[in-house]
Amino acid sequence: MFVTHFRELRVCRQAFEAATRIFELSKTWPKEERYSLTDQIRRSSRSVCGNIAEAWRKRRYEAHFVSKLSDSDGEAAETQNWLDFALHCGYMTQQDHTELDRTYETICGSLVKMMAAPESWCGPAQLREEGPIYEVEEE
Repeated sequence: MFVTHFRELRVCRQAFEAATRIFELSKTWPKEERYSLTDQIRRSSRSVCGNIAEAWRKRRYEAHFVSKLSDSDGEAAETQNWLDFALHCGYMTQQDHTELDRTYETICGSLVKMMAAPESWCGPAQLREEGPIYEVEEE
């Protein structure tokens, strides 16, 4: 089975679910954190998905694909950093932190595996999706 859309990637679905969970948890954080911790963790967690989507569209070129996956991996690590701050400040439970941190470890592992073997994701062999149908006027 070929993956035809970035939303089909397990790593993208995991990242989306984790970002959604972080959004829900962060709704209860103090107002004074709105423009610092809350904003930072929401942005970095959402960027994981965004960079995966960009990588998928750039998979025609291995270097671009790997670069965007690397950006996604960096955003996932940044999110883990903000999770540590949220736990330290008492804004989340140890259980929520542990679950989310494990999820991001899994996400990072998946991204690293994809970066280690970009040829299995990139290039013409993987672009077997049906192309758009162009209407041409006949003479």
